[in-house]
Amino acid sequence: MTTAGAIARSIRPVQWLKNILVFAPLVFAHQALEQHALLRSLAVFSLFCLASGAVYLVNDLLDRDSDREHPVKCRRPIASGELSPAAALAAAALFGAGALAAAALLDRRVAFVLGMYLLVNLLYSRVLKHLVILDVMTIAAGFVLRVVAGGIAVGVALSSWLLLCTALLALFLGFGKRRHELVLLEINASSHRPILAQYSPYFLDQLIAVVTTSTLVTYALYTMDPLVQRKLGTTFLPLTIPFVLYGIFRYLYLVHQKREGGDPSQIVFSDRPLLVNVLLWAATAFAILYYR
Repeated sequence: MTTAGAIARSIRPVQWLKNILVFAPLVFAHQALEQHALLRSLAVFSLFCLASGAVYLVNDLLDRDSDREHPVKCRRPIASGELSPAAALAAAALFGAGALAAAALLDRRVAFVLGMYLLVNLLYSRVLKHLVILDVMTIAAGFVLRVVAGGIAVGVALSSWLLLCTALLALFLGFGKRRHELVLLEINASSHRPILAQYSPYFLDQLIAVVTTSTLVTYALYTMDPLVQRKLGTTFLPLTIPFVLYGIFRYLYLVHQKREGGDPSQIVFSDRPLLVNVLLWAATAFAILYYR
């Protein structure tokens, strides 16, 4: 495999699905059909794809020894030796610096948020991933920063409900991923990711139960808030609650019964019922917001 091909694998394009969160403010501000706002959101999406690519390269570079102990991650280009550390570091610097420079041209506030995203992930890679609970909270912060950048791009004030729903959903996925890693690797879990020694399936089940309930209640209250309904111009958003319920319950089923949950992005594409549910939620929400 060429160096370019190894880099392309290492930046993990499938994970860029997470960056669609930058479009949330665009959609809920009724600007999805406005060309200028859509183009700015697409630009921010592209910037976060570049930045997240840099983050994945740095993470793989720092974790290459522990990744070799993982049954799946051992095949990553850096861990397997297909991509040299020097080439990975150079690519990460190029992507990160390029994303920041382009963001500064678009909007300095977007560049600031993108810089915070890179800084938070660097701190995660070096320090925060070794701190129990804070490791997952840091990952959730990255999701929230994506939404913040998307809001800045289209010039809308972000709803506290939207930020809270994003953070809680990210915590739900993060703790589900930790549980999957712990169960999958069993006695070798801590050798791959030392922080897993601080977790147990029971403890993670308790955390997942808390964030599951919080996520569902928060989303339901968001859709039924009179202020939100007046702002969005519709009282029908609660019709999307069943899709959220099913999506979370289906994900819990995959985590507990199928021992999946290690990669939320891949699960969405590989599990047909979950994918159909996500698409139905998106279509229903869009129809409610734009075709009243």
